[in-house]
Amino acid sequence: MKSDKPDKPDFSKVLSEKAKDPKWRLISVFIVTTIIIYTWSMYSSLNIQNAYNISYSQFIDELDNKNIESVTLKNLQVTGKLINASEIYLTNSTQPVPVTNFKTFLPSFQGDDLITALNEKGVIINIESPDELSPFWQFILGLLPWVLIIGIWVLIMRRAQGVQGGAGGLFSFGASKAKLHDVQKPQVTFEDVAGMENVKNDMKETIEFLKNPERFRKLGAKVPRGVLLIGPPGTGKTLLARATAGEAGVPFYSISASEFIEMFVGVGASRVRDMFKKAKEAHPSIIFIDEIDSVGRTRGAGLGGGHDEREQTLNQLLSELDGFEQHDEVIVIAATNRPDVLDPALLRPGRFDRHVVIDKPGLKDRKFILEVHVKNKVLSDDVDLDKIARGTPGMSGADLENLTNEAALTAIRKNKDRIDTDDFEEARDKILMGAVREETINDLEKKITAYHEAGHALVAHELPGSDPIHKVSIIPRGMAMGVTQQLPEEDRHYYPMSYLMNRLSVALAGRVAEKIIFNDLSTGAQNDLKQASSLAEKMVAQWGMSDKVGPVSLGRGEEHPFLGRELASPKHYSDDLAWLMDQEIQRIIIDAESRAEDILNNKKAVLENLAQALLKEEVLDKEDVDRIIKESEETPG
Repeated sequence: MKSDKPDKPDFSKVLSEKAKDPKWRLISVFIVTTIIIYTWSMYSSLNIQNAYNISYSQFIDELDNKNIESVTLKNLQVTGKLINASEIYLTNSTQPVPVTNFKTFLPSFQGDDLITALNEKGVIINIESPDELSPFWQFILGLLPWVLIIGIWVLIMRRAQGVQGGAGGLFSFGASKAKLHDVQKPQVTFEDVAGMENVKNDMKETIEFLKNPERFRKLGAKVPRGVLLIGPPGTGKTLLARATAGEAGVPFYSISASEFIEMFVGVGASRVRDMFKKAKEAHPSIIFIDEIDSVGRTRGAGLGGGHDEREQTLNQLLSELDGFEQHDEVIVIAATNRPDVLDPALLRPGRFDRHVVIDKPGLKDRKFILEVHVKNKVLSDDVDLDKIARGTPGMSGADLENLTNEAALTAIRKNKDRIDTDDFEEARDKILMGAVREETINDLEKKITAYHEAGHALVAHELPGSDPIHKVSIIPRGMAMGVTQQLPEEDRHYYPMSYLMNRLSVALAGRVAEKIIFNDLSTGAQNDLKQASSLAEKMVAQWGMSDKVGPVSLGRGEEHPFLGRELASPKHYSDDLAWLMDQEIQRIIIDAESRAEDILNNKKAVLENLAQALLKEEVLDKEDVDRIIKESEETPG
């Protein structure tokens, strides 16, 4: 039977391990030196430890009696030895004490007379130089300045190490900052990644190669040298890379691409070399580079010319991925949401030869993601995750995680012990429409907002094929005074022209309602006009939905942040074609506005009833809007 008592530690092993540590060696030298100095000091004081302190008058008496053998003079102190021990009464003593070695202090006025008296009595006189130090202390004092100089220099260098990039500091700029994750600790696995079944199947081949490479080599197959994860922000690219490492059970080096770049030229390339060197030594292994577009942008572009630190880093990365030295058992996984700016050499086969697209989750995947994020939350029985998933089209995994967290925070604010459907509803409204603004608006602005939102809701209800109304509110949220929220019934991948025209009419309906009711316009339609103009421009210039412009994609209307390619938006069309596009964009917007105006003029009584209901209730959901429109149409106007 095995004893439950813990094994006693092997102190010999512990001491031997500590002896190898340079810090412990330094401490040991210091302790030994201290013991030697203390022992020497104690030994040097043994010679005078039996010397009794006598008064100056007793010293004169012994001198007159010729009982002093020798004295040593140092400053005003006299130490000496008697020829014969004398019984002397010391200070605060009631009995005489036999004294052989003595010491006393001379008065300041005593001078050559004492020396003369000592000579007359035959006393041996020794003179010590005042403040004379022993050779040992002279050596210590001579060494002390150098110790201080070296110590200050070491302190400065260590502080420089802390400031300049962590361990190694000023002399280790070229060391890789990649973090090695311990394979023995619990890792994220594919069970923690909801949805993305096709993507996980692609990554499983990579894992299988790391676990059993001979199976691939028998058939002459090669695993992809690099895997590039492409997708919008928040879709789980980094999570998938962590799960791949957790499933493979191999060393996993992770780094952000921006950590390669420093103020000194050549540091990035050195760090790339060092990172791959470590990964090769620990093969099979995985290197994960997040946000690779930081160093992987197209070379030879921008104001900096073709030779800068970022391009040197990219050149070294290209060489390591597929150069003269092979590394079959080191797989590189990179993530980016900007594949359009990456250098073509980085994307070619042999480097990142497998591109895995991670799109926003569909309905089925959204439900799975919600199930993962509500595992540690207490839900009410009325919460239907399938219904919540249907009401969150276009949300990424990060958005859904934020939704569940906001719902929990809402329930806490209301002092609930469970999260119910209303909490999820309020959390979704906060994410999609913004937080409620606690402010008071005058009656006229509130009335304008009510008719504006009623116009959006009525036109959306009347146009076939439009996304159904989910909620209409005149409560100020975010930057808007009111919001009409539409939620599609299903995920869309194609947008017909009829659907886009309906969106234009719904966007312009609020402005039209203000013009019909108040015979005036306000600035409340600013965001509606911006969205409508952008959509119409894409219809004409990118999607070929204008007969006059024709089926061409001219790039107009695209967002052009500084991509590292051009310094300005390219123009691939003439001024005449630009004028024609302007005319077509204006025509489409005016046609959409006319449709909205026709609907609202024909349904003016319904518009009035919707606006009055909004002024009274402030918030109407889909059922309320349908009921009010139905009752208004059944009631003769």
